[in-house]
Amino acid sequence: MDSTQRFIALVALPVAAATLSPLPVSAQPAPVTVGVNGQYFINNGLVGVGRIPAATRDKFGETLGSFSAVTHDPASWKRAANGSYSGTFYMQPDRGYNNPGTTNWRARLFTLSITFTPSLTGSATQNQVGITVADTTLLTEANGTPFTALDTAAGTAGVRAATGSLPAMPQGFNGRLSIDAEGIVRLADGTFFISDEYGPYIYKFTAAGVLQSAIRPPAAFIPQRNSADSFASNNPAPGQPAPTPLDPTVGRQNNQGFEGLTLSPDGKTLFALLQSAARQDGGTGGTSLVRFNTRLLAYDLTRATPTLKGEYILQLPTTRTAASATLVCAQSEILAINSTQFLVLARDAGFGRTYPIPTSTFRKILIYDISSATNIAGTKFDDAANPVAPAGVLDASIRPAARAEFIDINDAAQLAKFGLHNGPTDDDNNLSEKWEAMTLVPALDPSAPNDYFLFVGNDNDFITQSGLQDGVAYAHPSGRENDSMLLVYRLTLPGRMPNVSSRAQTGTGANAHVGGFVVTGPKPKQVLIRGVGPALNNFGVAGTLADPTLVVCNATGQQLLANDDWGTAANVAELRAATSAAGAFALADGSKDSAVLAVLDPGSYTVQVSGEGGLTGISLVEVYEVP
Repeated sequence: MDSTQRFIALVALPVAAATLSPLPVSAQPAPVTVGVNGQYFINNGLVGVGRIPAATRDKFGETLGSFSAVTHDPASWKRAANGSYSGTFYMQPDRGYNNPGTTNWRARLFTLSITFTPSLTGSATQNQVGITVADTTLLTEANGTPFTALDTAAGTAGVRAATGSLPAMPQGFNGRLSIDAEGIVRLADGTFFISDEYGPYIYKFTAAGVLQSAIRPPAAFIPQRNSADSFASNNPAPGQPAPTPLDPTVGRQNNQGFEGLTLSPDGKTLFALLQSAARQDGGTGGTSLVRFNTRLLAYDLTRATPTLKGEYILQLPTTRTAASATLVCAQSEILAINSTQFLVLARDAGFGRTYPIPTSTFRKILIYDISSATNIAGTKFDDAANPVAPAGVLDASIRPAARAEFIDINDAAQLAKFGLHNGPTDDDNNLSEKWEAMTLVPALDPSAPNDYFLFVGNDNDFITQSGLQDGVAYAHPSGRENDSMLLVYRLTLPGRMPNVSSRAQTGTGANAHVGGFVVTGPKPKQVLIRGVGPALNNFGVAGTLADPTLVVCNATGQQLLANDDWGTAANVAELRAATSAAGAFALADGSKDSAVLAVLDPGSYTVQVSGEGGLTGISLVEVYEVP
């Protein structure tokens, strides 16, 4: 773009509808564009694959497992001059190998070193993502006692009494706290939130894996049998009794707890999503045909302790099997795009690698929007006696989240680019049944500032022929290996990072690089404005402006802000934080690039970048709304 003035609205368009007709995306060539409430989300296709062999061991010599959840360290994510990437990811496995029942496997998480070289056209190899297991962190209580993967004991033996600031919690027959870890969120200070299916609870751990606190959700989520808390999921260890009755009468269904956990990009809100409807919300017996009204919780993290501030209904999709049976596709993960829009991974069950039916009918990532959904937090519906969907029919007073289909993981054309497929042959390149993990990293591409890479991982159920867990060797009866995998999609997500950018040959005076933008809406917004020159060298741009200076003016031409050399600004720490929050690429310490951070009232503004001391060269003007 040349230096002609350009005006861009930096706010999302208003949400107009609560439900959307799902848009088919199967077997379409990339890119696929999906409209949601006036915004457009673009799937540019599968651009990479990585694998971890199923028999891989961790630092304790036990079978590694796979991706029940994944997150990353934003500060570690870098793009090299050759277009490759590297960073640190965190992989959360679930409760270990479960055949014939749960074991005393010590719950843990893994630190991964990731490299990534995208391939837009595909490859005969599946090595675009390099994955190295750098460390293993056990999850323990404050006294050092490890958590166990054992199913919670039946009856009162499965409930450890509340103590201090900790609520009553699930425990195994051996007295250790039980966790079936399914979701993971990492905070900027290195601590983790991990969601659990047994409770369903949300636990907070230190960076070293030591329990700090626990969040107990409203009563409507807590499984009960015989009018008492009962966290068992009917997966007892060999020799241990099953719960009575086998299913809870209210609260989360067996193995359908907090499967999804995510953090808003601004770090202020923690979201937890039930895998499917609670027992009282899914009709008599919680049958598969009516369990599609699941619940999303929102916790305010700006207070001294997390405080429930939102609760919404998300309606899950359905699919038909080859035998024409209708199934509800439970969700496997949620990822916040912003504070109101989410990517949600939903899939059928029992179809894929190592299963008798190797072909899946539904593995898709949907977009949900809660902007116009009814907030039921703190209402009568938090009591299990008041279901949100008696017999599966949503209460007329509740408006669910809007939704639209976005990415079809089963898309044959995209899988074929990397030698993968969705059945019917069950070989090493057939997709695993359980895709349960997502994390989103910026492409750090100045020419496409709204582009991201979505990493999607599977849960391989610890299926290998050379397994070791809790000191016991095992071989899965399928006779097969089920590798851990990451699929990578390139996305354009306007809802996550409103941005305007312009690149131009720049000088001084009449040859300055001039751009414009508009802040709309009823309230002021915080914006990050940058004049980039030297940093463009990292992206292979030749002839960059060596020393850009930046000036911001209002609609009358009055100068509001100015900067020369961002690292000399008094608020340099705030500039670094805003850069990370907005998903912008980092500026090197001591560089001559310019940047300002400001809260601007609604209105029109002009940005002017010129060369200090008469210098000329290519500059990039960027404006980000900071979430």
